Amino acid sequence: MKAMIWAMSLATSISFCTAVSAQLTKVTIGNNTLSTNGLPAWMAKESGIFGRNGLDVQIVYFRGGTITAMALIARETPISQVSGPPIVSAALKGADAVMVAAGNVVSEYWLMSKPDLKTGGQLKGGSVAIATFGGLSDSLSRVALQKLGLNPAKDVTLVQIGTIPERLSALESGKVQAAMLNAPDNFRAQKRGLYKLAEVRLPYQGIGVGTTRTFIRDNPDVVRRYVKSQVEAIHRLKTEREAGIKVLGKYLNIPDREVLERAYDDAITDEKFPPKQYPSLEGIKKILEPLAETDPKAKAAKPEDFVDMRFIKELDDSGFIDELYKGRKR
Repeated sequence: MKAMIWAMSLATSISFCTAVSAQLTKVTIGNNTLSTNGLPAWMAKESGIFGRNGLDVQIVYFRGGTITAMALIARETPISQVSGPPIVSAALKGADAVMVAAGNVVSEYWLMSKPDLKTGGQLKGGSVAIATFGGLSDSLSRVALQKLGLNPAKDVTLVQIGTIPERLSALESGKVQAAMLNAPDNFRAQKRGLYKLAEVRLPYQGIGVGTTRTFIRDNPDVVRRYVKSQVEAIHRLKTEREAGIKVLGKYLNIPDREVLERAYDDAITDEKFPPKQYPSLEGIKKILEPLAETDPKAKAAKPEDFVDMRFIKELDDSGFIDELYKGRKR
């Protein structure tokens, strides 16, 4: 009798788990960052937040924002963790890509070099490692080079290297003379004795949640649940530090606790990851400004053209976000 009861309980448990699994909506998302900017999606997956919102999310990594945006538009990954520049560029070319949640709204990159190269003059004629042309590191590298008095189009060669760890490796091996790095690899580089030539920190629509207007039209509830997961994951990151550091270490495969802590604490501030995840209109304006110098469409465009705020606004208007942070210690 005990064996029969145990068997029936096991069968019921398996049946229940299968039913729950069957109710989850499978979504494959794109991701093009191996930095702290990837934390919301990683935390949502590792902590079960996606599952509790009815989503079975698989994360596919792409080398660069431009490729991520292409996969997004092709509906291979209908929702993606992607930066603002490729979304804006794609939309200007006629695609229906939009940002629906902010992610990171203050971008901070360091242009780093070997310790014997400390001026823009010394970098002139050299090469700088970025991820891909048209992506976030490309855009911000141009800002950094201009701060050093260099013309990005004439004085240096921008080289597409790929991931941030790959850029750091290219710099250390001498393949390039400088590299655009952000957390945690900028901290790793500094710890290894590399030099910070220039720092770019400005309001910018960094890695956030992108999708297409077509996917929103056909699957509004999937987008709604994903955006809710994004908001909940960011809250979890702000309130459960140890869990967040563990997730960061797992996905970036960094054993250095000091670097992980420094990168994590730097990343999850309200300034960089706002609790109310409205896409940054100011950040998109920063993306449009240099494009407007040569592209009439960019000159005529408004930041509002590249966002869909409805899902964040629903959560905000309902009081969900305020309730989530009620009693939180600042």
